[in-house]
Amino acid sequence: MEPSNEDHHYHLLAAAYSESESPFSADTQLKSDSKRQPTWPVLATGASDHPPEKLKATQPCLNKYALAGALLASTNSVLLGYDIGVMSGAALFIREDLNISTTQVEILVGSLNVCSLIGSLASGKTSDWIGRRYTIVLAAATFLIGALLMGLAPSFPFLIAGRVVAGIGVGYSLMIAPVYVAELSPALTRGFLSSLPEVFINGGILLGYISNYALSGMPQNINWRLMLGLAAFPAIAVALAVLAMPESPRWLVMKGRLDEAKQVLMRTSETKEEAELRLKEIAKAASSLLITSTPAAGTSLSSNWHGQGVWRELLLRPTRPIRRILIAAIGVNFFMQASGNDAVVYYSPEVFREAGIHNKKHLVGVTILMGIAKTSFVLVSALFLDRFGRRPLLLLGSIGMAISLAALGFGSKFLEFSGDKPDWAIGLCVVAVCSAASFFSIGLGPITWVYSSEIFPMRLRAQGSSLAIGVNRLVSGLVAMTFLSISREITFGGMFFALAGIMVVGTVFFYFFLPETKGKSLEEIGVLFEGE
Repeated sequence: MEPSNEDHHYHLLAAAYSESESPFSADTQLKSDSKRQPTWPVLATGASDHPPEKLKATQPCLNKYALAGALLASTNSVLLGYDIGVMSGAALFIREDLNISTTQVEILVGSLNVCSLIGSLASGKTSDWIGRRYTIVLAAATFLIGALLMGLAPSFPFLIAGRVVAGIGVGYSLMIAPVYVAELSPALTRGFLSSLPEVFINGGILLGYISNYALSGMPQNINWRLMLGLAAFPAIAVALAVLAMPESPRWLVMKGRLDEAKQVLMRTSETKEEAELRLKEIAKAASSLLITSTPAAGTSLSSNWHGQGVWRELLLRPTRPIRRILIAAIGVNFFMQASGNDAVVYYSPEVFREAGIHNKKHLVGVTILMGIAKTSFVLVSALFLDRFGRRPLLLLGSIGMAISLAALGFGSKFLEFSGDKPDWAIGLCVVAVCSAASFFSIGLGPITWVYSSEIFPMRLRAQGSSLAIGVNRLVSGLVAMTFLSISREITFGGMFFALAGIMVVGTVFFYFFLPETKGKSLEEIGVLFEGE
């Protein structure tokens, strides 16, 4: 945080606060020991008459207003999940109906992920300009157009055009939903609330699998179009629901709209004291953005900040803490997709077909089991994220994925050299796929979004997250567009052994480079990256 004149800091709060009203110095608070108690305990209503530092912490409980905002924002993630799930089955019918090759299937599947890179990189600047809330509306509207194009596609090029447009919407959605939820949430429940986008992604995947199963009996030239086109309905619902959401209080502070930010914080905090303390911390952190100096006017509140200079600060002149934050954020996003999870989900019918399951209805049905496993375990992770912390669940998930992928590689290799395809080997492959997906949902799935959205300083959060998630989408697209081709060269078994090795490296990376952020305010987290 850049030092600035003390009068300037409190000028930001205008009539709302004075320096003497502060229960303790924000500088002192931000530099306090990392093992201190959480800054904002969940309090009984009757405790509001006592000074904040005298209050006793209790078990965290969910603020209903923050929960409602997080749920509404996270529904946008259903769109990506539905596309991932539905494309795994639709690709079977598209290949036969449009008579396309395996390479074209890879391009079809991977094009959405690659093009989502455009949306994710643009979303940071966009959300700094128009706000978090309207960026979510823009994401849903873009995906709606893409879904309609895919559902009405008469040919392969037309279908690819729909995937490109939908991909841009997905890129916007993946960045903005976690950032919005993290900025809205109280510290003690931020882990749970920020993991809701991943919960909704998995719910969308399960809906996609169910749609595949329900529509697979229809004529081949109609079923896949319905599967893809149905995504337009949740996109409309998301765009309308988001209009009822509040704006991010941290974005409002950066725009100088302190009264509006205070109103949002009053509703997302348990007590008036907690809201005032949160506002004071946020304003302190944003002071370097809110103050502009001109020779004639001196200092004043600025509403013209739109994220200028952030890319230069991130990439050209990063400080040591910012460099460590970038390594952590980009690293966790890289390993999330290098794990091959999206490719396994997209191509799970191909994997099961190679294992010996050939009936299309059965192939689609088995994917429903995987969808149920993913959704169940991501809920478990979300519920315990604020109790056990990010690191333990992330390490558990990555170790579990490495073991599951190795088991899947062993089962695939055995079936490759076995002529009679024994049931136990097929069962091992099915269980290993579900196990890998479940461990992903415990660790990398939710925690990547939580971590990416909370570790960047406020002035860098939107565009820093968009950079990290841009890497996420690029790696996801590359894996999706090469998974089948590489598997043909080294077999599915060899591919899964390689992915298991990548997860071993990822586990080591997480252990050494990702500090724990549980229970800390967004303003406190930056201090974790300043130490040795």
